Amino acid sequence: MTSRVAVAQFDPVLGEPERNLETCLQRLEEAAAAGAELLVLPECAIPGYMFDSLEEGMEFAEDVPGPSVEALERECARLDLHAVCGLLERDGDRLRNAAVLVGPDGLIGTYWKTHLPFLGVDRFTTPGDELHVWDTPLGRIGVEICYDLRFPEVTRTLALHGADLVAHPTNFPVAAKVQTEIITLARAAENRIYLLTANRVGKERNGEFCGHSQIVDPFGTRLAEADPTEETLLVAEVDIEKARDKDYVIPGEYELYLFGHRRPELYGALVEEQSQVNV
Repeated sequence: MTSRVAVAQFDPVLGEPERNLETCLQRLEEAAAAGAELLVLPECAIPGYMFDSLEEGMEFAEDVPGPSVEALERECARLDLHAVCGLLERDGDRLRNAAVLVGPDGLIGTYWKTHLPFLGVDRFTTPGDELHVWDTPLGRIGVEICYDLRFPEVTRTLALHGADLVAHPTNFPVAAKVQTEIITLARAAENRIYLLTANRVGKERNGEFCGHSQIVDPFGTRLAEADPTEETLLVAEVDIEKARDKDYVIPGEYELYLFGHRRPELYGALVEEQSQVNV
C-alpha cells in the first residue's frame, strides 16, 4: 500500500495562535494539492514554545477538542487529509504538550509528550503516561514529540505496537542538531518504520531552532530533507509494506529477524527504576 505523506517546516510566532493556526491550515491546503494524504506539523505549532511560566503557557492552552482542533477537523474533512499538529492542551490545572491526530472523519487521538526536557514550556508541563498507535486507512500511526526521540524505548514500543509510520512533531534547538543528523536515521532503521520529523525554524526569545525536517524510510534513508532556515513543505512516497517487513532473509544463507531475534529476557535493566548511572 503506497501513499504520499508530507512534513511542514515553518516558523510559528510565540503567543499568536490565530496566525499560527492559519499557517497550519495553509500547509494542509498545500499538502493536499501535492497529493499528500498525511501532513505532520511541528511541536507547539499553534501557540509557540518558549513560554516563561505555567501561567503564560496556560493562557495559550486550549481544550481538545477545541477551536483549533475543530478548524483542523473541518479542513481535513474538506481536503480528505490526515494531519498531526502540536499544541498546548489544558488538562484541568495541568498543562500538556500535546499532538493531535485528525482525519477526514474528525479527531482520532491525542498524544501527550512523555519525556520533558528542562526547556521552554516543557519546564511547566505535566508528562503523559501512555504511548499510542492508531489504525488509519494510511496504516498504523504512532506519535512522539521532540525529546521523546532521544529515548530509543519510545520508538521501539510504538513499533512493537504495530506502528508503520511515526509522526514526530518537534522543536529541536540548534544544540540538538545531532538528532536530525544521526538519531532520526537510527530510529527509523532500527525499527523498520517511516519517521516523519517536522521541526520548526526561526527564533523565539532565547531559543533558536535548527530546521532539517525530514522523511526517513524503514532502511534509514532520507526521502526528503529541509534546510536549517527555510519554511518548506516536504513530500514523499511511502510503501507501508516495507515497514511491515522486519526481516532480511536469504533462506539458509542470510537470515536476520529484527524483532524475532530480540532477547527480552536480557533487557530488564531498561525498565528498572534504579541503575548504576547517577541521575
